[in-house]
Amino acid sequence: MRHPASRHLLTLFVLVCVASGMTVRNAVGTELRMTPIVKAVQGVKESIVNIHGHKTISTASAIGDAPRQVNGMGTGVIVDERGYIITNQHVVEGVRRIQVTLNDGTTYVAQLIAFDEKTDLALIKIDAEKALPVVTTGTSSDLMPGETVIAVGNAYGYENSVTRGIISALHRTVQVSDTQKYYDLIQTDASINPGNSGGPLLNIDGEMIGINVAVRVGAQGIGFAIPADTVMEVASQLMSIQRLDAHWHGIVGETKFVNGVASFHVKSVEPNSPASLCGIQTGDVITAIDDLEVCRMLDVERALLDRETGEEVSFKVSRGEGDEKSMSLVLQGQGAGGNYVDAAWELLGIRVQSVPSNEFRANNSRYRGGLRITAVKAYSPAARQQIRVGDVLVGMHEWETISVDNLEYILKSDVIAQKRPIKFYILRDNETFYGDIAVANYRVR
Repeated sequence: MRHPASRHLLTLFVLVCVASGMTVRNAVGTELRMTPIVKAVQGVKESIVNIHGHKTISTASAIGDAPRQVNGMGTGVIVDERGYIITNQHVVEGVRRIQVTLNDGTTYVAQLIAFDEKTDLALIKIDAEKALPVVTTGTSSDLMPGETVIAVGNAYGYENSVTRGIISALHRTVQVSDTQKYYDLIQTDASINPGNSGGPLLNIDGEMIGINVAVRVGAQGIGFAIPADTVMEVASQLMSIQRLDAHWHGIVGETKFVNGVASFHVKSVEPNSPASLCGIQTGDVITAIDDLEVCRMLDVERALLDRETGEEVSFKVSRGEGDEKSMSLVLQGQGAGGNYVDAAWELLGIRVQSVPSNEFRANNSRYRGGLRITAVKAYSPAARQQIRVGDVLVGMHEWETISVDNLEYILKSDVIAQKRPIKFYILRDNETFYGDIAVANYRVR
């Protein structure tokens, strides 16, 4: 004879087992669903933004080009916690009011800081009330055709759309229009649709290895991205303290990867620069600036941005095996040529630095020297003449521009005072280009 309590205990035991089984199955199921792709997207989604706004375009009509308003949309990635965002230049070009929406739904109005037409990259900034998460960046130097990649973006206005595919090929050259040609692109079959432009292409580890830029119209499964190493190099130029703060450091460096670990190596140091004066040497490995770990040139610019002239900044440097040094760099205004820095920025829209004479000799240049363009102001006279970061200014009017003193003399000359366009000569990829550049209204003191 069974006791009634036994039946209740058996029922309770069955219920506990069932409940426990369901819990185990749910845990296992959740773990299985958390694939590397899911983890990659979750790790980066907070640093991806949606970009939208209105721009005016011209459409052909029977009576000529008729302007009309269209909705612009795209994607961007946060590269600095203060609200600096990298996207495609064509995403923000002509947009009257750039709006940026974060992953949490908060929307801000953004300011266009700088852009580079050659690479179709732009830097914009929002003023958020908090520190923003920065995208984790890998390297595009070791990519393999066939490896899995993930594209994230604002496809057709559907925010945070995720697609996956593989790397189909590397080093592609793509002509998308009469005026825009891309070089060294990553080709992928991950779906890249309108609105994805400016968004990240990720590897399976959740690192950004490219910025999505283009899709071959009419072709299925053919999209392209700008390699991350190119993006970071251009971002460092767009965000340089020479451009944004009129400061300088004098460091030229490169990122090297060993077993997937990045380190920043000093290639050269400008004579009499703040870096030279504090003791930084060619071959040094800069590991940190204050509390910011340094792996790229962009990290150097980020660490020195928004500082005061004369401020001391702590550098940690590795020089040989086990030789760690701490140095204090004192920030200076760019050069000592009076206010030529402001004048060049306001009159022409450029910032420059001297090119070492040995660099010209190494390239068998017919010029004695020049000034490398380190920054170009958006919509300035220089930008309208398609002068780019990296160009070398070798002459203006009838004068050479070997040193900053030469440029200061030209900017104070009667030729500039007359406000008429003057001839300029630049060196780009060992070819000379020239044109006539107008000057803006600015009084040189």
